[in-house]
Amino acid sequence: MLDATATHADTLKMDHKENAMKTRVSVIVLAALTAGAAFCQTTFRGATDLDAVLNQAVRDDKIPGAVLLVGHKGQVIYRKAYGSRALVPVKEAMTVDTVFDIASLSKIVATTSGMMKLFEQGKVRMSDPVTAYLPEFQGGESAVTVRDLMTHFSGLRPDLDLEPVWSGYDLGIRKALGDKPAGPPAVKFVYSDINFILLGEIIHRLSGQPENEYVKKLLFEPLGMKNTGYLPASSMMARIAPTEMQKDGKILRGVVHDPTSRFMGGVAGHAGVFSTADDLGKFCQMILDGGQGLFSPGTIRAFTQSASPAGQPIQRGLGWDIQSAYSGVRGEIFPVGSFGHTGFTGTSIWIDPASQTYVVLLANAVHPHERKAITPLRAKVATIVAAAVSYEQTVVGVGETKKAETQTGLDVLARDNFRMLQGKKVGLITNQTGIDRAGRRNIDVMRAVGVNLVALFSPEHGFAGVEDHENIGNTTDPATGLKVWSLYDKTRRPTPDMLKGLDALVFDIQDLGVRFYTYEATMIYAMEEAAKAKVPFYVLDRPNPLTGGHVEGPMLDPDKLSFTGAYPLPLRHGLTIGELARLVNGERKLGADLHVVEMEGWNRAQWFDTTGLPWVNPSPNIRNINQALLYPGLALLEGSTNYSVGRGTEAPFEQIGSDWIQSAELARRLRLREVPGVQFYPVHFTPSSSNLSGKQLEGLGFVVTDREAFSSARLGLEVAAALGALYPKQMKWEANRRLLGNDGVVSALMKGGDSVAAAKTGLVDFLVIRQKYLIYR
Repeated sequence: MLDATATHADTLKMDHKENAMKTRVSVIVLAALTAGAAFCQTTFRGATDLDAVLNQAVRDDKIPGAVLLVGHKGQVIYRKAYGSRALVPVKEAMTVDTVFDIASLSKIVATTSGMMKLFEQGKVRMSDPVTAYLPEFQGGESAVTVRDLMTHFSGLRPDLDLEPVWSGYDLGIRKALGDKPAGPPAVKFVYSDINFILLGEIIHRLSGQPENEYVKKLLFEPLGMKNTGYLPASSMMARIAPTEMQKDGKILRGVVHDPTSRFMGGVAGHAGVFSTADDLGKFCQMILDGGQGLFSPGTIRAFTQSASPAGQPIQRGLGWDIQSAYSGVRGEIFPVGSFGHTGFTGTSIWIDPASQTYVVLLANAVHPHERKAITPLRAKVATIVAAAVSYEQTVVGVGETKKAETQTGLDVLARDNFRMLQGKKVGLITNQTGIDRAGRRNIDVMRAVGVNLVALFSPEHGFAGVEDHENIGNTTDPATGLKVWSLYDKTRRPTPDMLKGLDALVFDIQDLGVRFYTYEATMIYAMEEAAKAKVPFYVLDRPNPLTGGHVEGPMLDPDKLSFTGAYPLPLRHGLTIGELARLVNGERKLGADLHVVEMEGWNRAQWFDTTGLPWVNPSPNIRNINQALLYPGLALLEGSTNYSVGRGTEAPFEQIGSDWIQSAELARRLRLREVPGVQFYPVHFTPSSSNLSGKQLEGLGFVVTDREAFSSARLGLEVAAALGALYPKQMKWEANRRLLGNDGVVSALMKGGDSVAAAKTGLVDFLVIRQKYLIYR
């Protein structure tokens, strides 16, 4: 064994017998603590699913055991241990206070934290060359910046050579300083431990202290992270999760698993920290709280937003992972813009500022031997948590759950047992989005209290919301046997025969708040027909998922009305579906007997993911809030059959492409336009359906980085203008006139004029009219 490590390991061995006794006692005591600590098990909606997934992973030997901690809105809402802490030489039960070798989580918990403090003290700048702080780096001649190290765009290799065996911190630093680059900086993402070994040495030199001592005083002690640090004390042995069995048959326990850090004596910028789920929860909450006085909120924002070189598909923060091959831990619901990190031993953290949620999952997946990566398991856990927190707003005490404030019109009406519909023959226009806060179908909730549902109607994409083609036929609800009339077939309006005998027609569908999203046309057409038939029309209101405050042109010209634009509206109108119904009924003087069942607990500044309502894909190609926000702009040119918006791929409306686009030149042109709140990068993809199906396409991918500053219309029009300037022969402006919706904008695009300015025409007049029909403030 190496000198520095052997000294630490021998100290641990001296107390082995004593700790073995402590282990037996601790297991009994901590089992009781676990039962009490996991108080949220009966109140957290995702508990059953999380338990099933993690217990199955233990049974399948994907992990020996794990500790899960979930925080939301400033509270711990789930905390539980699973499986075993150790399998050999003696099996030990996992406990919630188990201490883990967190491996590469050290990069963010320790090294990134240290760099944040030096950054806000003005002692280090991200744009400075590394040689400004480590003069001997690569012989004193290198273009690599501190930012390149922190984002893994330095061009350095993944790790130092481990053979022949070497020993000592100083030798490790010398090796890192002199390691030959594998490529130029700022060109290619290569995840590299060497980057953070060097950053750890920058902390050492600028602070005048070894990194372990510096971060202990800076972070661990102030936050009360009493079980966190490098080189854990022998007194912690009973609670430390062992890792891998070495060639000599010895199990690593309390000694860092990473061999490079072990060679360096257990203290290095890339690995070496040990911690518990509870301590890491304190760290995550500090990040969500904007630094809790340890760091400024501005510093937290600077480090957790994308800092990758322009045009790169990989999105890395300063230390943090945002969108890369390593971000599977994010799952399928947390949005791009959330961030986290993983550790080789089986540890991970993911933080979502939008929902104020963090997920800490600690497993010793390398005990007693390496297994396959647990990325799928991490993703399942994150997805379950993200879905669950959209139901539960926060746990405020033992057994006490405070629901999110937003109640849809359906929830409000259900609370009164649908009194206004009782005794009536009711028709319901709905689809898969028509659910209450608990995820129950409106159909089932209504029937359960005696509402006489006699007919169902479905919009585009069908009753289940999964069909993506024209002319969807009638069907039957398999659960009730009720006929479902399709309003996306030969007729897109309910006919007199469909409405015959109805005493009320109810509309309950989640809209997107976008002019050409056809659920709005379905609602308008149905209200018009209900007015003619003298059938009262009820709209169960739901949030505008893109807020009620963002209004963006271009306005739809009155002579361009169609099913993809049934009323002269701006591209993003900032209305709820109920407010839109009021506006259309009032301004067109339809005379409909309109009843909008208002929401409770929603305000115009709210995005959907702040409402606590469950997300259901409103249509097959809108699968998250990022896609919903990009959709209005990028779909403006979808009338062109030689242009793809990513339908038929895993990222619809998050990318565009064609066989005539050259991504590098398009990116260069867009970069000059400085579109706020979004980043873009070159992509290649092959759609399996829709436009250009089966063809290899080149284009750009998009990530919204600041949704408050971002304008969907601005991005869409800038893309349109850039494509028109670069590829004038390929652009079919007439084919897109209906979606662009405004002759002034089309003319500006055709002539190379200012289409963004043209898109503002008519907005002021619309806002004046809109004001009369607003329900919420």
